Amino acid sequence: MAGPEFRFIHAADLHLDTPFGAIGRVAPEIADRLRDASLEAFDALVTLALEQEAAFMVIAGDAYDCADRGVRAQLRFVRGVERLGDKGVPVFVAHGNHDPLDGWSAIRHAPGNLAVFGGGSVERRTVTRGGKALAQVYGISYPTREVTANLALGFRRSDAPGLHVGVLHCNAGAQPDHPAYSPCSVAELAAAGMDYWALGHIHRHLRLMEGNPWIVYSGSLQAIKSSETGPKGAVVVEAAGSTIQRVGFAALDRVRFERLQVEISGVPDLPALRRTLLARATPGSRDVVLTIVLSGRGPLYDDLRRPGAAADLLRDVRDELGVASPFVWVDRIVDRTRAELDRVAIGRRGDFSAELTRVADGLRANAEELESMLAEPSFARFLGDEEEDPEALLAEAEERALDLLERGRER
Repeated sequence: MAGPEFRFIHAADLHLDTPFGAIGRVAPEIADRLRDASLEAFDALVTLALEQEAAFMVIAGDAYDCADRGVRAQLRFVRGVERLGDKGVPVFVAHGNHDPLDGWSAIRHAPGNLAVFGGGSVERRTVTRGGKALAQVYGISYPTREVTANLALGFRRSDAPGLHVGVLHCNAGAQPDHPAYSPCSVAELAAAGMDYWALGHIHRHLRLMEGNPWIVYSGSLQAIKSSETGPKGAVVVEAAGSTIQRVGFAALDRVRFERLQVEISGVPDLPALRRTLLARATPGSRDVVLTIVLSGRGPLYDDLRRPGAAADLLRDVRDELGVASPFVWVDRIVDRTRAELDRVAIGRRGDFSAELTRVADGLRANAEELESMLAEPSFARFLGDEEEDPEALLAEAEERALDLLERGRER
């Protein structure tokens, strides 16, 4: 296959200058670093476009974090667009629910290479190079924050030459955990006749279709909350004519959000837990905001539930790790530990929990009866299609049931 005729950059959800208020109340210096990170990630996006010699860039909504757009964010955005303009790279922007058109803007005279789609109907712009039409870029902005209409229905492919790219901020395919702004189906997007859909609103990189057409969420440029773990960045699209040859993800984030799972069953006390956390949360080559999730059973269950124990552990770990860059900032410690279960002691009590352990032991001693029970429709409908170890299933079910019973007994 011949090399690409041109490349373009697809980004979305920049949320420039996000305030990070919750972290700022605890550690202003970390919040300042995070606010800088969103701007630095945008600078890296511009640099990526220049390095890739991109023919154009599209931004699919939420360039800013709110309708009352910050001055620093707008100045940084204009500066980046002007850098691209110096190299002849046009930038197409569709505004989303965080930065609707009715928000305040400090930009009275936009750079000549910046095209912002209106909010009345879908608009089309042509990208040319050397007098030849490379692409037709379609888009529409949110006039106000609350847009629940299906904007995808307004997109229709024209007869114009080149690659046809749709730019839209929407919830396509009913993505969970995201508001249903401009909800649409994958089938509705495919029916519009675009070659590539550059979508925004979902903060993780997703490919809903790979070809005929490509339907892609670039994800956010920089994570803005603890649930947004892993690399964040933009998409580099390579094309020839009306054919997409390659879609590649480029990580551009400057502070990464991660989750650290720590099992407590082999940890004897809180000082040992502290040493474990510090050993596993050592700073690397980039700044990290970390959520620590404690799980498992052990004596630490009771220690962590003493008033202030978990909060003091969090403060101590933060103090030890410090804030010098590259830092690891522990945003929170999530305690999902469970109490130790003494099956022998439970079995002596003669209550419902004891009867449960007796039934479980009986099933362990009779593998045929256990397999027969799991094959019954009332049980089988809860099991997946894959082969499961009957004894492992029994152990997990017994542990969950005992945990619930013992927790209720303690109340």
